[in-house]
Amino acid sequence: MTRNPQVPIGSVADPIKVALLTDDPLLRAGLSSLLAQLGSAGRPALDVVERDAAEVALWDAGNDRERTLGRLGELRTLDVPAVAIVQDPAHVAPAIAAGARGVVLRDQVGPGIQAALAAVRSGLTVIDTALAETLVPAQPVKATTSKGRGELTEREKQVVQLLAEGLSNKLIADRLGISDHTAKFHVNGVMMKLGASTRTEAVVEAMRRGLIRL
Repeated sequence: MTRNPQVPIGSVADPIKVALLTDDPLLRAGLSSLLAQLGSAGRPALDVVERDAAEVALWDAGNDRERTLGRLGELRTLDVPAVAIVQDPAHVAPAIAAGARGVVLRDQVGPGIQAALAAVRSGLTVIDTALAETLVPAQPVKATTSKGRGELTEREKQVVQLLAEGLSNKLIADRLGISDHTAKFHVNGVMMKLGASTRTEAVVEAMRRGLIRL
């Protein structure tokens, strides 16, 4: 969990003004009911407000897994920090790369969302423990293994940015106007230089190095 030092920490007693950004009327009704019930001694109340009056947004990517990746760009247009609700654990890294300050699975939204919203309002980035494990899977420590430290070429930086958006090798090739074989070659080069064994690990390491534009 990390904090943005430019965001002031508000009093924990202050109500959290939350905008619900979802096209699903059932989810909106369920979230509104849940947020209304939350809030107890020592914890801030949650007030559902319009987008222009919000301190934090609860943004829903929708049910369509394929459409989710195309919608993640909406996160970059928000004026307030957002907790993204996603359908698939594979969308966690792309959501963070797109600017989400918190990520939760759609079928696991519950009372814990209050703590996530409070943390995000204070400038923290939060991810559910189970989802965090999907970003960096636990692996045996090997004494002979060292983290890749190669510098990425400009083309490889373009490739890792597209990886963060969840694009396949074929879509990367189409976007950059190169062959599928060349796209695969660049993806493998990115993973080797970043010391990653999976595409998700490569995205996380690229984020750590500041190579991905949020």
